Amino acid sequence: MPANGVGLCLLPSELIQEILLRLVLPEIFQVKSVSKLITSVIRCNSFRNEFNTRSSSDTWLFVYKKRSLRDSFLYSFTYRSSRWFKIPMAQFLFPIVPPGEDLYFLTASAGFFLFASNKYRELIVVNIKLNTVKKIPPSPLGPRGTSSWRRSGLKLIAGPPPGSDQFTFLFAELLYENRPVLFQYSSGNDTWRSVEAVENDGYLPTRGKVFLSVVHRSSDSILLAIESNIETPVILRPRFNEGAIDGRLAIGFSTIGRLHVYGDGCMVIVKSEGMNMIDENDRVRVFTCIEVWGLCVDGRGWEFISKLPDNLVDKVRKPYAVMMGCLEERDGIVRVVLVTNYEGVWALIWLCYDLGSKAWTWVPLPEFRMKGLNIAGITLSSGLTIC
Repeated sequence: MPANGVGLCLLPSELIQEILLRLVLPEIFQVKSVSKLITSVIRCNSFRNEFNTRSSSDTWLFVYKKRSLRDSFLYSFTYRSSRWFKIPMAQFLFPIVPPGEDLYFLTASAGFFLFASNKYRELIVVNIKLNTVKKIPPSPLGPRGTSSWRRSGLKLIAGPPPGSDQFTFLFAELLYENRPVLFQYSSGNDTWRSVEAVENDGYLPTRGKVFLSVVHRSSDSILLAIESNIETPVILRPRFNEGAIDGRLAIGFSTIGRLHVYGDGCMVIVKSEGMNMIDENDRVRVFTCIEVWGLCVDGRGWEFISKLPDNLVDKVRKPYAVMMGCLEERDGIVRVVLVTNYEGVWALIWLCYDLGSKAWTWVPLPEFRMKGLNIAGITLSSGLTIC
């Protein structure tokens, strides 16, 4: 046993519990094997309840790098920690994924991680808390490659009940005479169902709904609003005010001067301009403005909410050749992570906007060695708790 582990075990159990409550879940996994005393503290119901209460609201950033299955990790970070964690995926994926398969990480929810395979066009869900892995049957649309999945058009929902091995997967597509259709998979009965959405016929409060993006154009969008009981989804067709959007539109991934990142009924618009770095042949982009937009109260339009202050723009600005991003809105906070690449070096920028206090914050990230590596999926998630 390491010397620091021996010293920890000599402390009163109440103090040990208080120290452990300050850790995040990957650290709990690491210290469980230090001693029987620490294991017994972690297994205690009162500790687990208190730990879950403190950690259930933590937001995690997950990044999946394209590697061989034998060396497959999810890199994770939360603002309550000061370092990146490596969550091994090989023990789950290698036994069920054929050699040579190309995997992409789609999304996550409360310890569930959803992957898509490109060659065999399968969906695979890993639950790190219960150490389980499951293949999802093909959807009613048939097998789909990794390029068919739009990040803002799908959602993975853990439970109910909390801590179980059950989950729901939702995604939306434009079918049947250009009408949006919701596809829902429930792990409890291992079945799919599809529901054609209905038009919004009046005032539609947006609070407490799940939003899936279907189509985004320069003047308008199509979204699905879904109640928690997932009965009949409602079609929203929010429009921009005339002149609000000009020029080309890039969604999710951009090499031009404007990037739109959608999620949870919100949108972040990143505007940038070209600049010369060393000589005229070394021209890159730097962003000049980041804006948050949201749905109007009736769901019929996009409205401007806030712009990132210039002092924060100066702090996080980086040159890039390409940029992509992901977005989450939860409990009144819009969180966006922008991923940039310049000369093979990837950089991550995490920004938050509090809709209540109308305040921006920047979450500094520790160094992340990413040069020369391909990112095969990135997402934000919450709910990492002890089962």
